[in-house]
Amino acid sequence: MHGDELKRWRSAERARLVAAREALGREKLESCRLHIDRHLEQGFPALSRGTLAFCWPIRGEYDARHLARTLRERGALTALPVVVAPRTPLVFREWHPGVALAEGPLAIPYPVESRELLPDHVLLPMNGWDESGYRLGYGAGYFDRTLAALQRRPLVIGVSYEIARLPTIYPQSWDIPMDWVVTERGVYRRESGRLAFVGPAVPGQRL
Repeated sequence: MHGDELKRWRSAERARLVAAREALGREKLESCRLHIDRHLEQGFPALSRGTLAFCWPIRGEYDARHLARTLRERGALTALPVVVAPRTPLVFREWHPGVALAEGPLAIPYPVESRELLPDHVLLPMNGWDESGYRLGYGAGYFDRTLAALQRRPLVIGVSYEIARLPTIYPQSWDIPMDWVVTERGVYRRESGRLAFVGPAVPGQRL
């Protein structure tokens, strides 16, 4: 699938998946968040070191702010992405409570005056995800463009829900797969171009 046909398909799937996610309701979303937090905290201890970039949640996405607070208490720096200009790579600016925010595209807050940071790890929300680890985002291509441009590639963990799983998103040459995917079910590792389910993360487990 290519060209306009692919654009129409992705747009329809994006709308369907976002609607399904929003229909889960507050209690279910909070339950999923707690499971995802646990999988990330137990399965990826390195997140407490260096700089973690995450996204401000919208429309029922996984809310990484709770985990970010825990990681900051352990010494991590946390950052949010910032759109500098259309069709250009994002930058990441430090954020913690007290840093001023402005409203960007899709009404997503971003830091306005804090320093730029280069992330060591990225938690990337996904409207949809497929069996090869590719992400269905909002269609602007910012993260693919950004990951391709970074001088040092961070560890990229896609975060989503099991209901958002697809056989394929029909990835194109510019689409960049996730290194890992974490859902409420557990952790998936990308191996030989496919996702392998590792299982629920447990303390001390080596992923």
